[in-house]
Amino acid sequence: MEASPAASAWSSVNSGIVLSLAAVLWTVVWNSLQSLQLHHLVGRHLARHARRLAAVVDPYLTVTVAEHDGGRMKRSDAYREVQAYLHRATCDASAGVRHLRAEPAKNPDAFVLSMADREEVADVFRGGVTVWWLAYSTPPREDDAGGGFYWGGRAARADRRFYRLSFLERDRDVVLGEYLPHVRREGRAAMVRNRQRKLFTNLAGDTWGDDGGWCESVWSHVVFEHPKTFDTLAMDPARKKDIMDDLDAFRNGKEYYARVGRAWKRGYLLHGPPGTGKSTMIAAMANYLDYDIYDIELTSVRTNTDLRKLFIETTSKSIIVIEDIDCSLDLTGKRKNKKKKDAAAAKNDTDGDKKESPPSEEEEKNKEGSKVTLSGVLNFIDGLWSACGGERIIVFTTNHVEKLDPALIRRGRMDKHIEMSYCGFEAFKFLAKVYLGIDAHHLFDAVRALLRDVDMTPADVAENLTPKAAGDNADTCLAELVKELEKAKADKAQAKGKAAAAAAAEEEVDGDDDEE
Repeated sequence: MEASPAASAWSSVNSGIVLSLAAVLWTVVWNSLQSLQLHHLVGRHLARHARRLAAVVDPYLTVTVAEHDGGRMKRSDAYREVQAYLHRATCDASAGVRHLRAEPAKNPDAFVLSMADREEVADVFRGGVTVWWLAYSTPPREDDAGGGFYWGGRAARADRRFYRLSFLERDRDVVLGEYLPHVRREGRAAMVRNRQRKLFTNLAGDTWGDDGGWCESVWSHVVFEHPKTFDTLAMDPARKKDIMDDLDAFRNGKEYYARVGRAWKRGYLLHGPPGTGKSTMIAAMANYLDYDIYDIELTSVRTNTDLRKLFIETTSKSIIVIEDIDCSLDLTGKRKNKKKKDAAAAKNDTDGDKKESPPSEEEEKNKEGSKVTLSGVLNFIDGLWSACGGERIIVFTTNHVEKLDPALIRRGRMDKHIEMSYCGFEAFKFLAKVYLGIDAHHLFDAVRALLRDVDMTPADVAENLTPKAAGDNADTCLAELVKELEKAKADKAQAKGKAAAAAAAEEEVDGDDDEE
């Protein structure tokens, strides 16, 4: 029996509806499967079985130690410790390392050796666990090429260096739980034994790194070999002992600073006239504590951010120095200048018909130079970033402490103020002992009397006490010092007389004007 045309049409419509519903249902199911990321689930499942199969074929595990951490902001302490630890294994002839890098050691006749790229050395721990260390490097990533100062800047353009540790899976617990902590402890001890103290400056550029690799750094350095110590520093013995006790308390104060919740750092302000020994005091402090020195040339630091990055790149056991801070930047009058600018702006508002004057040559120069501000320096001293690392001393020196902003030198930032004054009699006796080898002389009384009336720096006194010819001795040197002191006293009296005469003349002129 044939279906009627109407029934056939109705059947076609039902088929279309069913197909449409099936298509919609398939779309929903497909989208759901995509949201579940089924291919990822299958991929992880296959990868898990692949790892199990690889473990049967290759029973080795690896740990990689990268040179930089924290987004390449800071060189990894762990990397440096591994490098120092491997020095012993590298020097062993049986290790089989064929390509080495050498750098000067603390002993002037020795070298500190490290592995070159793609070299591998074996190490045996507790007589039964054997591990292998591989040194290698990779070029910087392409996405780092156009970044900023650190993230893609100097640090990122250098090769990325690594140490890879390989060991058997059966030794996993021993290596991770015991061997790696042992490596870090021994590495720190080796760093102390081989350490050469350095004097850094913020002259950025290419440099030969500690591991023998060519790298770019914000700091350049030389070996610090300044001979000044507290034993040869011309200063009153009581004041010298006070400073040394303060340094000892800081060096041994790690637990104290942690207990009171303060960053392990301390600020020293050295102030006094030129030639009073501020720079030599810093050298004596570094030699006494066995610290490195980071000497910051503040005028070459472009922004507050760059100043912060310089601080991050410093290491512990260091003295960070900004000399003549009153001359480095205008950190003294910024608040006053702001008030002047506000007053000038208000005046310009009232005098709207006047044209704005072009910037002066000095203002243009300031725009092109350093943009470090007082706020940036304050944050550098005791902001949040100042707590990165520990055991750092910050030293400012100035010839004019009265010019510095009080916020810059308050306690908590510059914790200890040390006045480096003119030479007193106690300091003179110390210099006479050091330079001439004498404790007493008949000219000492004359020197004592003259030093009460004359200001002479320890540098000038030391120069007069220095023998300059074959026949010079204590008598001739002390006589020369007395002669210079008497000359300085006469010059001082003459200058005082001229000043008094000028003042009298000025008063006479003022009196004549009043009479008229």
